[in-house]
Amino acid sequence: MATPIRRSPLALTVLCLVIEAPVHAYRIQQLIKERGKDRVVNVRQRASVYQTIERLLKAGLIKVKETERADNRPERTIYEIGPEGLATARAWLREMFTATGTEFPEFPAAVAFMPLLEPGEIRALLEMRATTLAELVAETDTVTAEALAAGVPRLFLLEEEYQRATLIAQLDWVRATVAELDDGRITWDQEWLRGIGDSFSTPTDEGESS
Repeated sequence: MATPIRRSPLALTVLCLVIEAPVHAYRIQQLIKERGKDRVVNVRQRASVYQTIERLLKAGLIKVKETERADNRPERTIYEIGPEGLATARAWLREMFTATGTEFPEFPAAVAFMPLLEPGEIRALLEMRATTLAELVAETDTVTAEALAAGVPRLFLLEEEYQRATLIAQLDWVRATVAELDDGRITWDQEWLRGIGDSFSTPTDEGESS
């Protein structure tokens, strides 16, 4: 019986590459980097592709086609799409296009608790983030321009456009927040925080009964 597998960006990527043509694990890693998919899919852990392949195998979404040996290289297992692989990839795509609110990145969590630090330190940290975001926008522009110049159709660069749009939106927010920290529209100190805490505190059972 096949083991169910949870969808993920990397699982979808591997599945789609196997759908294109039978392929071995090392070539999958190469294709991810050659096509710039490592800019939108987390493959920083080298073993992650192999682990994902194992999960797809157990789920029956891909299967072993053959094992090949070339020259003195180690044997390589070639994978091809399984009976339910294409249908599953299409279902995942439909779900991922419409799903919202299912991701929990670190930055919003940090923003939620930023009063733990002083306003001046938060401002400095946001300035650092703004610098990094601006560099990422410039990098994305370079990647896109080079790809277009090389004749890559825009269809295959839409993820770069989306990444740029989200980076710009975040950069605008960070810069606006820095401006509000500068002019005092956003600020806090311990006394103010204690007052806010007291005003929103829940009465104790003893207080409610007295």
